[in-house]
Formats: sequence, structure tokens, C-alpha cells
Amino acid sequence: MSTDASPDAQPRSGNRRTLIFGLTVLAGLVLGAVLGLIAKATEADWLVTTLDTIGSIFTSLLQFTVIPLVFTAIVVGFTSLRGLGGARTATRLGGKTLLWFGITSLVAVLIGIVVGLISGTGNGVSVTPSEAALERLAERDQGDWLTVLNGLVPSNVVSAFAEGEILQVVFVAVLVGVATFALGDRAKPFVTFNQAVFDVIQKILGWIIRLAPIGVLGLIGNAFATYGNEFVQPLLSLIASVYIASALVLFVVYPLLLKFVGGVSPKTFFAKAWTALQFAFVSRSSGATLPLSRQTAVNLGVEPGYAGFAVPLGTTTKMDGCAALYPAIATIFIANIFGYSLSFWQYVGIVAVAVFGAFATAGTTGWFTMLTLTLSTIGLPPELIATGVAIVFGIDPILDMIRTATNVGGQITVPVLVARGEGLLDDEVLNRPSEPPLLEERKDERKDERAPVPA
Repeated sequence: MSTDASPDAQPRSGNRRTLIFGLTVLAGLVLGAVLGLIAKATEADWLVTTLDTIGSIFTSLLQFTVIPLVFTAIVVGFTSLRGLGGARTATRLGGKTLLWFGITSLVAVLIGIVVGLISGTGNGVSVTPSEAALERLAERDQGDWLTVLNGLVPSNVVSAFAEGEILQVVFVAVLVGVATFALGDRAKPFVTFNQAVFDVIQKILGWIIRLAPIGVLGLIGNAFATYGNEFVQPLLSLIASVYIASALVLFVVYPLLLKFVGGVSPKTFFAKAWTALQFAFVSRSSGATLPLSRQTAVNLGVEPGYAGFAVPLGTTTKMDGCAALYPAIATIFIANIFGYSLSFWQYVGIVAVAVFGAFATAGTTGWFTMLTLTLSTIGLPPELIATGVAIVFGIDPILDMIRTATNVGGQITVPVLVARGEGLLDDEVLNRPSEPPLLEERKDERKDERAPVPA
């Protein structure tokens, strides 16, 4: 692309590509729903299999990149913090990031409790878990603090990567990142290698994300083919409560924080973050959305080095949807269906688990650990915990969509807030017209004076 082109040409092209991509994803979602309903109504097994295969392949393509992406992003992100003012600055940034994680988790869980109490979710509901759900639950360990702590440190580094234990990979990445930060120039070859791997994975993900409209068609189509008209009917009170609470956090709490703390227009935020939020909704994976989330934070003006640290960290520890508001609402729901009244201190326990336990959740299974941990905290006996989780397990795909979108919204919002407070938010970048993350080749523009970071 010629450097003497009209300054308005690229932004207009970027907006046009963003619009086209968004419309094609939406078209895939609608067409997938229609095909799923047709498959359900006609009992067309071949169509169900086709939709399931498309969705599974797309998900697998995304998932195989998550482990190397998370590891390299955190390692390089730690090193990039060196260019922001040294160890003290890095420590301050990390502390403020975790503090905002805790604050927003607190707000999210309180909203979840209020919505759950007002809606009376679970009252009058009588559902028996299926045998299949109980069998799948029997294969999982229930969440408790000992399980969380035991699962944090891998006994074998290779197995943590091979078995896809994301929380353990994050733990190793943080240790390695701190070590490379401390070693400085002596670790430069290792950092360069990790940055190269990160760039390669980003490129591959850029190609995969272009397939999103097809992947969405398969994922949504299979969901409708499985649930049919019951996709929005079973346990309607729980579904409605989770969606309402998530919408309050995503479309009210985050915009207010961005406006009054970060000085960022909600309109600008959603214009730049919408692709990532939409992708998170349909993919149901914060990890798969990581490259979009990170690039969105950069497009919002966050210093790239800090974005490379905060967003990957948030991907595994910042889950307002899965680890805060959802466990609160689901716990109230399960307590209600069993006629179990919660005391004030049990609600305090729910809040404590959401704020502190959220740092121990990881990947797409965080909701399970957090929900069973929360149910254990309020004192439900094991058999009721298993039955209650089995009931919500059957409709989890419906709930997981909005939960994941809320997670990603918070993972982008917090770095913006911290960056503003630390003077690391570039208003010139923030006010540029939005561009589609990872959907177009970016030309080499000006040389950035800041720390080198992954593209």
C-alpha cells in the first residue's frame, strides 16, 4: 500500500471490512439456527452430523493454538514491561491490574446476587438431571480450595502443556516471565524466540478467524439441532437471570467505568470491541478470543507492552461472567429448587469465593470449578451439589455464550482503566476509526518508541 494514499482511505476500508465481517458472522449465526431447527424438525441425522463436524473442526482449530499463545504472550508481556519503567513500575501495574480484577468481580457477583433474588430463579422449577449428565459429572472432580491449590503447580512441566492444563501453563509462564524480566539482556535470545512463536501463532489465528462465519454456522446449528424449541425454554428463569445480569455488567458497569474512570466513550469502546465480543459469544472461549481481545485493547490506545501482559493474564483469571455472576445466580437457583434458604453469611461466602476464587479459574471449564466451589461454601451436601450442577449442565451452552462475552468485556476494560491511570493510554490511537482485528495485513507505519511487543 502506498504511503501517500489519502489518510481517510485506510480507515474507511477498515470500517468497511469490519462491517462486512460482522454481517457475515451474523449471517452464519442466523443460517446455522435455521439449519439446526430444520435438522431437529426433520430428524435429519446427516445434517446434525455435518453441523457438529463443522463446529468441532472450527473449535479444534482454535483450541490447538491456545496453549502456545497464552504461554508466549505472558512471557513476552512480562519482558515488555521492562520498557515501561523497570521492576517497580511492573509491580505497580501488576498490582493495579489484579486490584481492578477484584473490584469488577465484586461488582459482578453483587449484581448476580441481586438479580437472582429479585427474579426468584429456581422457584417452582422441577427438573430431573439426565443419566448422561450424571455420568459426565461423575468424570469430573468437584471444585474445592484444596483441588484448586493442588492443580496450580504441575508435577511435570511437559504434561501441563501436553494435557492442556491452562492454569498450570499460566503458572509456569508467570515464573518464566519473572525470570526473564530479572535476567534482562541475558534472556534476550529466549524472549526473541517466544516473540517469534507468538507472531506465528497470531498469523495462524488470523487465518482461522477468517473462517468464523462458517464455524459459527456449525456451532449454533448444532446447538439448535440438539435443543430445538427447548433451546430457550428449559429453566427459563435461570437463562433470563444470567442474561440480564451479564447485560448489566457488560453494557452498564463496564461503560460507566470506562466513561468516568478511563475517560473512554462507551460508543468508541463497543465500536472497537464488538468483533471480539461477538466472537467470544459464539466461540464460548476466552482463550480463543485472546488475540482479538489483545488487539482490541491496543486499538483502544493501551500501551502494547502492558496489553501483552494484562490481557493474557485476564484471559485465565478475569472471568466476571463464569466466575462471579454466574456461580452466584446458579447457587441461588439450585438452593431454591431444593428449598434451601441461604443466610446472610452464606451470601458473604458467595462473594468471597467470586472475588478470591476467580484468580484460580482457567479456560472454558472455570464455571464448573467455581460453581461447585461456591455450592460447597454454602454447605450443600455432595449429593445435592452433584444433582444441582447436573441440572444446569444440560443448558450450559446457552448460558456460556453470554458469560464468555462478559468475561472478554472485562478482560479488555481493565487494561484500559489501568493504562489511563498510569499514563499508558494513547488518545491518538484511541480516537482513530476502528479497524478489524486480525482481518487485514497491517502496513509498517511509524517506528514505535515504546517497548517491542508482538504484532
